[in-house]
Amino acid sequence: MLNDIQDSYYVESPEQATLLLHPLRGEIIAQLMEPASAAEVARQIGETAQRINYHLKALEKAGLVHKVGTRQVRNLVEVLYRSIARTFVLAESLSMKPETLQKLKDQSSLAHLITTSERIKRDAMQLMEQSDTDEIIPSASLQFQVQLATEQERQSFVDEYTAMVQQLVNRYVSRPEHDSSYHVHLAVYPKPKE
Repeated sequence: MLNDIQDSYYVESPEQATLLLHPLRGEIIAQLMEPASAAEVARQIGETAQRINYHLKALEKAGLVHKVGTRQVRNLVEVLYRSIARTFVLAESLSMKPETLQKLKDQSSLAHLITTSERIKRDAMQLMEQSDTDEIIPSASLQFQVQLATEQERQSFVDEYTAMVQQLVNRYVSRPEHDSSYHVHLAVYPKPKE
């Protein structure tokens, strides 16, 4: 039986917060909006199935992903996992100093940004290598700058940005008549000083 996925989950446990803020584990959870095996997640993010399986066990133990079924693939039985929620919100009541929690959020986001940019580069190179010389690979990239002067403005922007993107993605996420999936990566970060 498949467990229902929540729209959002309020994280009040320091153990869960630490797991979620780990860049690779955050990326694994992002791949589990729909049920998937360790092997599928590994292929999606360019890791080994063994490494993904190790992190899945930690995420399951902390209650952040659930086993939602199995399937037979050749001689193997694959376990399917799914995230418990589409988005996670860190509670202010977490038993960490506010500055520690904020630094952890910031550093994790930056580490995830580095991981994501490396993945985009790797995927782009792989697509170029796999395509014919005259073949056009459908892709898009956008870049904007926005002025966000205060913490409240930054948080409001991120909340609204996340809601709008989630609404857009939800319109296209479960379309079984299409077998072509695309990666969507979005990032918000301060402009580095030059």
